[in-house]
Amino acid sequence: MKSTLLLLLAALAAPFDSSAQIKPAPRPYLSWTVLADRGDCRYAAGDTARLMLYARAGGTALDGVEVHFEAGDDRMAPDLEGRTFFRNGRAAVTIGTLDRPGFRYGTVRFSVEGQSCTETVKVGFSTARIEPTIGHPTDFDRFWRRTLQEARRAPLEVEELPMPALSTERVATSMVRIPCFDDGSCLYGYLSVPRDGRRHPVLLVPPGAGVKRIAPATDYAEAGFIALAIEIHGIPMNAPDSVLAAARERIGSYAYTNIERRDDYYYRRVYAGCVRAVDFLLTHPAFDGEHAGVTGGSQGGALSIVTAALHEKIGFVAAFYPALCDVSGYLHGRAGGWPRMFPDAEAQPTVDRRAAMRTMGYYDVVNFARRIRCPGFYSYGFNDNSCPPTSVCAALNTITAPKTIVVTPASFHWRFPETNRRATRWMQQQAGIDAPGPTPAGDEPRAAQ
Repeated sequence: MKSTLLLLLAALAAPFDSSAQIKPAPRPYLSWTVLADRGDCRYAAGDTARLMLYARAGGTALDGVEVHFEAGDDRMAPDLEGRTFFRNGRAAVTIGTLDRPGFRYGTVRFSVEGQSCTETVKVGFSTARIEPTIGHPTDFDRFWRRTLQEARRAPLEVEELPMPALSTERVATSMVRIPCFDDGSCLYGYLSVPRDGRRHPVLLVPPGAGVKRIAPATDYAEAGFIALAIEIHGIPMNAPDSVLAAARERIGSYAYTNIERRDDYYYRRVYAGCVRAVDFLLTHPAFDGEHAGVTGGSQGGALSIVTAALHEKIGFVAAFYPALCDVSGYLHGRAGGWPRMFPDAEAQPTVDRRAAMRTMGYYDVVNFARRIRCPGFYSYGFNDNSCPPTSVCAALNTITAPKTIVVTPASFHWRFPETNRRATRWMQQQAGIDAPGPTPAGDEPRAAQ
């Protein structure tokens, strides 16, 4: 009895452990979602679109909470605004209509116990009928034939440096330097080759925008491809950070460099460089001799479409939310593609618009998309503001070759892993690869850390 009493007193004297009494919640206190009143976010021109809001706080439906909203055409200033209130956990706002093909957005805002909630949802109207605004030069094909002839005059003498630290047990990676023109310009890349001693299809992986490090596309090599991830500025990827920073400062906003002069525009060397990279891949001793493809997202998606149009040996293309599509859109009162050229007087660089648009007729992805002849896999999200869906549709609608288009309305300037898996499997099927492999993890080769 005495020992039992001592144990009880000791337990009462022990410090109180609050963590045992206050456990963190396994889910958020506030749960909410915003959905279009049509499940696929698609409407016919002339229809009226509404957004439906659903919200609970601690499991109780919101009631009386004020919602502010605004709406407008894709990437344009809002032309509609107002407010409403949650009733029994629900609220609805009307974001208007379009009497022509295009997209509108609605942005909603509300606050609950100090937590601010904001979400933007875009919906499409007759999107399959969106037409491009960019001009189509009559000598477009002649210009690019001449450009590629000039680029290919440089001997394809590729320098290759093994990179054991970037290799895996199943994939050998090396850094390559590929000449673009006979003036000494080049691009660098990481070549990743399966170590199984077999022959494989080849896959070019162009980069997203910016002056930055890339990483090898070993995930695509694991999936059965000889994969070449490239940069486009002629900077070795093993250069010191100081060199990369200096290059970033020097190159700057390269999408506008020499934009008034067609033959000197920055992307002329870039587009030709992608073609030269494919030329190199086709010489690899482990190439299966038949299957060549290209894939990328954003700027990489643009370069994928361009390469597929320019290189006669490309047999399939997978492009995600491509940039540089219908860049003249803003001059016609609607969204244009990245890099958002000339949306207003304050944002535009000090260049001659007319001269710049003449140049862009030769570089806009729309005019390459209309020349695609191989099967393609294309994917984008309605909510993307970097590469607005209006501009992407303007390009994809011109493609007459077989195309698989996967739209995930909820995505912004990114893609879901499920879309990656579907795209990778599609490319494997195009390339004759039987077994599915690992899924690439991102929009493009991951940046080295």
